Amino acid sequence: MADRIRYGHRTVPLAARPARLLAGLARRFADEEYVGYEDAAGYRFALGAAALVTVDRDTVRVSGAGPVSARVEQWEQSPYPVLERVLAELEIEDWRAYGTADFELCHAGGPLHRTLGPRPLLRLMVPETEIVFDGAAAQVRGADPGRLDAVAALLAGLDDAEPDRAATPVPVDRDGADAYRAAVRAAVSSIRAGELQKVILSRVVPLATDVDLPATYLEGRRNNDPARSFLLRIGGLEATGFSPEIVVSVERGGRVTAQPLAGTRAMLADPEATARARADLLSDEKEIFEHAISVKAVHEEMAGLCGTESSVVEEFLEVKERGSVQHLGSRISGVLPRGRGPWDAFEALFPSITASGIPKAAAYRQIQAHEPGPRGLYSGAVLSVDHTGVLDAALVLRAVYRAEGRTWLRAGAGVVALSTPEREFEETCEKLQSVARYIVPVAMDGAPAPAEDAERTRVAEGIRAEVAGLLELEPEDLDVRENLTLQGITSLEIMTLAGRWNRDGDPVQYSDMLERPTIEDWTRLRAARH
Repeated sequence: MADRIRYGHRTVPLAARPARLLAGLARRFADEEYVGYEDAAGYRFALGAAALVTVDRDTVRVSGAGPVSARVEQWEQSPYPVLERVLAELEIEDWRAYGTADFELCHAGGPLHRTLGPRPLLRLMVPETEIVFDGAAAQVRGADPGRLDAVAALLAGLDDAEPDRAATPVPVDRDGADAYRAAVRAAVSSIRAGELQKVILSRVVPLATDVDLPATYLEGRRNNDPARSFLLRIGGLEATGFSPEIVVSVERGGRVTAQPLAGTRAMLADPEATARARADLLSDEKEIFEHAISVKAVHEEMAGLCGTESSVVEEFLEVKERGSVQHLGSRISGVLPRGRGPWDAFEALFPSITASGIPKAAAYRQIQAHEPGPRGLYSGAVLSVDHTGVLDAALVLRAVYRAEGRTWLRAGAGVVALSTPEREFEETCEKLQSVARYIVPVAMDGAPAPAEDAERTRVAEGIRAEVAGLLELEPEDLDVRENLTLQGITSLEIMTLAGRWNRDGDPVQYSDMLERPTIEDWTRLRAARH
């Protein structure tokens, strides 16, 4: 047997939360390629490439160091059989790969294959060093003993690796509004003409600020409840995001799960308003139709993969809260038959119905007609896969992206026959807020902006004291990030505070305070006026 890469192992006790450590590692290895990924089992961080596997419009390519054999193989009809084989033949024991799949991977071998450029569509990195956060300890494994010891020592010292930093929310309702509404009108016409049932159309919001991605990951993760989260730098792209759903997961025994979300309403500062929005979501004809046809389509894909007997809708029309929005959600599962593996499941279910449309082929044409250029990672996947056949792929939404000197957000909405341009544009704004509220800029000197200067501290303590008085609590009992409406503050009391602060010379808006009812957010509103 040829030489193989074998990992060494270390166990490192932890003195901080995994998300904070993941962000700290990303900052310290900012010039290297890495993938930080949170799935249902917890957090992992993959650093450096012992092997890199890519798929482009014609080939599957493998590169690496040591015993990993460089190779280029042509694929025909579908890249997945070749991909599965070259991964199985990697000269790495117990490998696990992490990476990204661009949305346009769906065109490989399909009617729109000729539109693909030369760039890779899928990138998988088998890490040189991997960290798995496991309760109060981290399991670190590495291909290079010296590097393994260095990373383990660094991790042991990251007890306060990533201090909190201030976000600067960015507006999301100014870019591309007219063009987006026009695209929705055109798509509705195509749907009513019988060309398709549904299409997800997206729009881009460029960011002028230089974004501190590790700090943005921490701030966004604290304020979102994602199905998956990620922070990565791979293939010239940097991104962080808070995925509301999975494309597909495959367990070791062959169980396959998909989790479509379709149908949206905002999560509001007032719990009663959020409850009304939830009730409206559950009774809205357009939203229920959009969700039902999505679940039907995913079930058909699952049945085609696993057979009708094992394909089951396990949840239907459950409301899932995801940061700034709430969605209608369902879960469909099946069991892979003998002879089929994780890449068969990925091929059957990627891209997600809820980020493309129904039927997919017609939706792809609408997306190409109405969106300016390739989507790239947006509505694609961040994924992990290992030598046992376990695969987990997160749908990439609610993310911020940086590449080639540009930084941007992107979000879409599901367009059906009952859609209106204004409501679909509003839905994109609601989804964008899951990230836009938590953008942390980099200071002009390149150092992350501090979370609180002396003035901010003074303002925060004053607000804490005022709110504590209203709630008849001690100031130290109030968490600056806790939703104050859940603590019992009323809309009238918020209005009273807004009036008082305006009279004191701080022109804050009651609506802004109601939308973000935390001491931290109110501090930002007031400190910005000083």
